[in-house]
Amino acid sequence: MTQQNPEPARQPVTLFTGQWADLPFEEVARLASQWGYDGLEIAASGDHLDLVRAEADPDYVKGRLDILDRHGLKVWAISHHLGGQAVCDDPIDFRHQAILRPQIWGDGEAEGVRQRAAEDMKRAARVARKLGADTVVGFTGSKIWKYMAMFPPVSQQVIDDGYEDFARRWNPILDVFDSEGVRFAHEVHPSEIAYDYWTSVRALEAIGRRTAFGFNWDPSHLMWQNIDPVGFITDFADRIYHVDCKDTRLRPPNGRAGVLGSHLAWGDPRRGWDFVSTGHGDVPWEDAFRALAAIGYQGPISVEWEDAGMDRLHGAAEAVGRIRSALWPLPQAAFDAAFSNQ
Repeated sequence: MTQQNPEPARQPVTLFTGQWADLPFEEVARLASQWGYDGLEIAASGDHLDLVRAEADPDYVKGRLDILDRHGLKVWAISHHLGGQAVCDDPIDFRHQAILRPQIWGDGEAEGVRQRAAEDMKRAARVARKLGADTVVGFTGSKIWKYMAMFPPVSQQVIDDGYEDFARRWNPILDVFDSEGVRFAHEVHPSEIAYDYWTSVRALEAIGRRTAFGFNWDPSHLMWQNIDPVGFITDFADRIYHVDCKDTRLRPPNGRAGVLGSHLAWGDPRRGWDFVSTGHGDVPWEDAFRALAAIGYQGPISVEWEDAGMDRLHGAAEAVGRIRSALWPLPQAAFDAAFSNQ
């Protein structure tokens, strides 16, 4: 009797719920299951995940897991982008008030907001463990993003202090991640301490390259900065802790539209680039998935839907199929091995 090779484990495809926080969690779970997703990357937003309740009430955690189970879904990662943003940001202002839960915003005094946000990130690690997830995806904020243009002139000491501030604020958070056996996957993104290739290197150096801190690979924020998203995977192979699939469509240079967006609204045809639904932009997805396979990444592939020109119900339903088509099984032997059997 010929022994059959076991079917390779299918890499899970999940839906990030951040752009769906206006809908009840159960409704998002129902839709994701209907579309064929394996799970959710649950955002600590809306009614999807209340970190304070989750930490204090085991029944609340069980209720979240029961909803997932009812719809045949699992959770591998949670997201707390909004809380992380406030940990290092300076200034803290009306923008943060709009995205933070009231208990984090409090009276709005800047340092108090930062401290409460830091405690909430620690809470996220503990809640992730309660849910059985091993990764928290999010932002870090940055004291020095406002100096990105470097004018009026900014001394190197100011930049160095920004990275020292990041390390000072995030090392205690990462201590909790270590104690919970959970990793933080920072999304490399403008307005964060690590927003491109070299700032990612510098951020790792600032915290002594501790293993609790890695990256959420989201190519959409690399593309418009002219950073190779595939090269990022191979260069940071040991730090790719999570993958979000969002696409960016680059418009042909016309001498008018620059990479900074010109304060034009999403979807404005005068922009030089736009976020679009997965597979509708210029991200080299096949090369990226081949690179992820080459570095041995086996974690979830999460769809982050953003597209000013496409309904989200259409985009999220379509994206899961596009991703699955690129997650083919790896060969069990070298393609030229058969030649030796002649």
